[in-house]
Formats: sequence, structure tokens, C-alpha cells
Amino acid sequence: MNEAQTQDRIVGGMAGRYAAALFELARETSAIDAVAADLDALAALIAQSPDLARLVRSPVLGAEEQLRALSVLLERMGITGLAANFVKLVTANRRLFALPDMIRAYKALVAREKGEVTAEVTVAENLAEKHRAALEAALRSVTGKAVELRVQVNPAIVGGLIVKLGSRMVDASLRTKLQSLRHAMKEAR
Repeated sequence: MNEAQTQDRIVGGMAGRYAAALFELARETSAIDAVAADLDALAALIAQSPDLARLVRSPVLGAEEQLRALSVLLERMGITGLAANFVKLVTANRRLFALPDMIRAYKALVAREKGEVTAEVTVAENLAEKHRAALEAALRSVTGKAVELRVQVNPAIVGGLIVKLGSRMVDASLRTKLQSLRHAMKEAR
């Protein structure tokens, strides 16, 4: 499965339809990057705040309560225009629970538009900026496209890294190498 097919799959379903509609509006108004920045900020806040995550997912709260709370939040964050109107529409339509998926689908559409690919990288500890730049350069040379890195820290891999790029995965973690060595030693007995 190539990158375009992967992104088509991501942009499918209800969340994908909302994201596609937002993307088309953003394209028509030349606001693709501004909307992406606003949605990124909102997604980061949802990920950091358990209370906001509950508000977004809660089927108990009514649309009016969610809309009031989100309107105040959007205003405080400085999110206006198309992104704010989109969030309010999603809330009014009782689809707020799918907002994180909509944001991911929107970002996939933006990446496709810009000819970018996303690589999910798992490391044992935070990457220094020079290592991050070297990894981006290496992946750019392999793909021939701009690469956005999504870095996750997982100390359980001990060292090395795991890179997922589309349907490909390279596991160069120390944990996997040690497990392979352990398995080989058991077979040798």
C-alpha cells in the first residue's frame, strides 16, 4: 500500500468527510496553514488536558454546554475564523467526539497537498536537534519528499530507534536486537 492509499484510508469515514470539507474551504480562502496551526494548538491542548479530553468525548454533556465551554476556550487561545467556526459546527452537530480524528485527517490532507510524508519515530530518550535533523535528512533522501517526524519517547526500547513510514517499519531498537540474540542463543543449545 503506497502513501496516497494510506492517506485515503485515513481520510475516509465521517471524520474524513468533515476534514475534507474544511480542507476545501481552507484552500478556497488560502488559509490551509493557518487552520492547520490552530487545529494543532487545539489538538495539543486536548492531549495535555484530561478535563478537555473528557469534554470532547463526553456524550453526557449537551451540545450547548460543550459549545459554551469551547467558545470560551477558543477565544482564550486566539483561535478564530475558519478553525473556530469548524469546531463550533462540529460541536453543534454532536460530532465533537470525533474532533481528534478530524484533525488527524485534515493534517493528512495538508501533508498530501504539500507532498510531505509523516514518519513515526520511537526512541529511548529525546532526540538532540542535530540527530533529529540528520534523521529527517536521511528519510528525505529515501522518500524524495519532505518528512514530518512524530517522535515518541519509550525508554523500554533501551536504545536505537523504530521508524514507521507509511506501511514500512524499521526496528533498530536495542531491545529487539537483544531479543534476537537471546532467541539465537536458545536455538544454539
